[in-house]
Amino acid sequence: MFRYTSTILLLLFSLCVNAQKTITITGQILDQETKETLPFVTISINDEATNKIITGAISDDAGRFEIKNLATGKYTVNISYLGFKTVKRTINSGGLNPIFDLGKIELMAAAESLDGITIEAKRATVNAALDKKSFSLTNNIAQSGGSVLDAMKTMPGVAFDQDGKVVLRGSDKVVVLIDGKQSSLTGFGNQKGLSNIPASNIERIEIINNPSAKYDANGFAGIVNIIYKKEKQTGLNGDVGLSFGLGALSKRKEDTPTDLGSYAVNPKLIPSLNLNYRTKNLNYFLQSEFIIQEALPNNEFTTRNYDDGRNIISQVPENRRQFRSIITGGIDWELTENDAITIAAMFDREKHIDTSQVAFINLNNRVRNRLYTWKEEEVTSYINASISYKHNFEQAGHSIAANAQYTRGLEDESYFLNDSSAIRIGRDMTNIRAIEHTTSVSTDYTKALSNGRLELGAKARFRNLPVDYTINRGNESIIYPDLGDFSTWKENLYAFYGNFLLEKEKFDVEAGLRAEQTDVSYELDPVNIYYATNDAYNYFELFPSVRFTYKINAKNKLSLFYNRRIDRPGEPELRVFPKYDDPELLKVGNPYLRPQFTNSVEAAHRFSWETGSLFSAVYHRQITGAYLRIFSIDNSNPDYDIVNRIYQNTGESTNAGIELLFSQDLTENWKLIASTNVYQNNINAFQGTLLFPFERTFSIEKTSNTTGDFKLTNSFTLPLHIEAQITGLYYSKRNIPQGEELARSSVDLGLKKSLWNKKGEITLAVSDLFNNFGLRQRIKDKAFSALYENYYETQIVRLGMKYKF
Repeated sequence: MFRYTSTILLLLFSLCVNAQKTITITGQILDQETKETLPFVTISINDEATNKIITGAISDDAGRFEIKNLATGKYTVNISYLGFKTVKRTINSGGLNPIFDLGKIELMAAAESLDGITIEAKRATVNAALDKKSFSLTNNIAQSGGSVLDAMKTMPGVAFDQDGKVVLRGSDKVVVLIDGKQSSLTGFGNQKGLSNIPASNIERIEIINNPSAKYDANGFAGIVNIIYKKEKQTGLNGDVGLSFGLGALSKRKEDTPTDLGSYAVNPKLIPSLNLNYRTKNLNYFLQSEFIIQEALPNNEFTTRNYDDGRNIISQVPENRRQFRSIITGGIDWELTENDAITIAAMFDREKHIDTSQVAFINLNNRVRNRLYTWKEEEVTSYINASISYKHNFEQAGHSIAANAQYTRGLEDESYFLNDSSAIRIGRDMTNIRAIEHTTSVSTDYTKALSNGRLELGAKARFRNLPVDYTINRGNESIIYPDLGDFSTWKENLYAFYGNFLLEKEKFDVEAGLRAEQTDVSYELDPVNIYYATNDAYNYFELFPSVRFTYKINAKNKLSLFYNRRIDRPGEPELRVFPKYDDPELLKVGNPYLRPQFTNSVEAAHRFSWETGSLFSAVYHRQITGAYLRIFSIDNSNPDYDIVNRIYQNTGESTNAGIELLFSQDLTENWKLIASTNVYQNNINAFQGTLLFPFERTFSIEKTSNTTGDFKLTNSFTLPLHIEAQITGLYYSKRNIPQGEELARSSVDLGLKKSLWNKKGEITLAVSDLFNNFGLRQRIKDKAFSALYENYYETQIVRLGMKYKF
C-alpha cells in the first residue's frame, strides 16, 4: 500500500513540476487620467540579464493581454504606448507560481504629449488597428458649441452630401453607431440626428473603413462610431454649460423677391447639464442639452433651363423656429468583479415650425409667375431603451455579452400649402404620421487564444413602420391623386457571425464570415394606382471579411483587406408620398427599390515616428445595384412641368482612391494634421424605367471623374492658457448621376481659454468664415438642365462657457 501511495505522490509531484516549467503573464492596460482601457498596447518580455526581447503581445480591445508558455526565469515586462510613459514590471519565477497577473496597469501621458489633441491625434493614426481611426473631440476648438455633424466636417476622409449625410471616401452609405450600437438618435439607415447631438457630450468618434464580421453587414463605405463621455472619478461630478450663437451672418446669393426671404443672423441658445455619480459598484449618468434657435437648415435655389427656351428660378428657404431636448441617462452596475449590467435610456423630442415663400421667376423677362407659400409644423421624438450584460470569465480576454434594445420613433408632419398664380389659386393640407418600432436582441462571445482571438455572435432585429397619410385637397389640388392613405413597411433581420484572429510575431490574420437572412414587406393602400402590387421578398447572403497585417518593424505595419457588404433602402427611400416643399421639384421614394452590394479591397500602411505619423491607404470598391436619386420630368400637368427626384437602382459603379493622413508636432506649441482623399468615381451607363407618376424611361451616361477632399488643421498653444485652432477644407468637383457636384470649401476658427484651474472654459468658434460651403450641382436630363444650389446655414459664430464640478 505504501509503495502504491509513494508512486502516486511521486507522479503527482512530477506532473506539478512539469506543469510549472512554463508560466503565463496577464494584465489589463488603462489610461491613468481617464481610466479608459487602452487597446493595441505593446507588451514586450525581456530577459532581465541580457535585456534581449524574448516574446511579446498586443493588448486587445478591452486593454487585456495574456502571454503563455513562457519558460521560468527572471524577466522585465515593458509596457509601451505612443504618447505615454513606458511602464516596467519585474517577474521572478522559480516554478512555484504558474500565473503572474499584473492586474490593472495605468499608463501616464508623457510630459511632452500632455496637450490632449496631440495625444489623441497620434492615437488616431497610429495606436488603433489600420482599419479604425479614432478622433478626440476634447480639443476640437474650431467646432466648439456645435453638433457632431459640425465636428465631423473637419475629420480626415469625411465629407457630406446635399442631404447632410456623412460621406466616407466618396459614398454616403455609412452606418452611424452610438457606443457601438444603432440607436434612434441617428436612425437605422438615416443620419438626421447628427446635427442635433452636442459635440461637447462626445469623447471621441471612430471611423471604421473595413469592419470585421462582428459588425452588421450594411454600410459599405464604413462605420462611424460615436462614443459618449463617461466620468471615471468617484462621487458626484459633471458640468454645466451655456452656448449662444448667430448663424447665416451673410447671404451667398440674393433672395428671390418675396416678403419673407430667408432667415439671417439666426440666434441660438443651447444650455446643457451633465451629471455623473459613481460609487464602488454603481455609476449613474445623465446628459442633457436643449436647443432653442432660429435656423436655415435648407435654402435651395433651383435654376431650370428647358429645351423649349423657358428659364425659371425658384428658391425654397426653410426658415425654422425650433426647440429640441435631448436627455440620456442610465446606470452601470458592477454586480461582481466579473459581471456588469448597463441600463440606459434616451429621450429626444424636437418641434419646429418652418415657413417659406417660394417665388418662381421667369428669367427671360424677370416676371414672377407663381408664388407658393407653405408652413410646416413637425414633431419628432425618439425613445431608446436598452439593457446590456457582460460576464468576464477568469481567463483574460474571455467574455460573453448580451444586449436587448427597443426604439420607438415618431414623425408627425403637417404641411399647409398655398398656391397663387395666373393659372391657379388653391390650398392643400397634408399630414404624415409615422411611428416606427424597432426591437433587437444580440449576443457576443469572445475568447482569447494563445495566439489570437475567437469571436462568435448572433443578432435578431425586427422593424415595423406604418405610415398614415392624410390629405385635405383644395381647389385644383397640386397633390397627386389616388396615393392612398397608408403604407406599412416591415424588415426582419437574422444574423450569425464568426471571426478569428491569429497573431504572430511578424504578421496578423483576421478572417470572419457573417450570414444574414432578411425578410422585407411593403404594403400599400389598395387605392394607390402607381404601383400595381405590394412588395415582399426575402434573401439570404454571406458576407466574408479578411485582413492580413505584416509587421515590418515596430514603426511600420502593412495591412490588406477584403470586405463584402450590403446597403438596404430604408422606409424614407421607399416612401411613396412626395415632399411638397417645392411643387415643381418633388422628392419621392420608390417602394420597389432593392439593396445594393459592394465588394471592396484595400491596402493600408502605417508609419510612426517620435513626433508624428503617416497613415496611407489604397482602396477599390465595386458596387452593383447602386440606388440614387434620379431627376426626371413629369409633364402630365398641362400648367407646370414637374421635376421628380426619385430613388432608383442604377446598375454598376466603381470607386477607387488613395487616402493619406499626416500628423506632426512642428513645435512644442504647434501641431498640424493634414489629410487628403483622392479617388476616381466611375458610373456606368444605365437605362431604366420609372413608374411614378407614370411609366417612362430614364438614362444615365457613363462618366469617370477624379476628385478629392483636402483638409488641414493647425492647433496652437498660446500664453495665458489660450488654445487656438484653424481648419481649412476643400472638396473638389466630382461626378454624380446625370451631372456633377461643384467644388466647395470652408475655413473654421476657434479659441479656448481655460479658467479656474481648468475647471471652466470659454470658447469662441466661427465655422465657414467665408460662407463658401454651400452645395451646388449641375444636372442634365431629357428636355431640361438644372443648377441646384443649397446655401443652407453653414456660417455660424458661437460663444460658449462650461464649468466642470
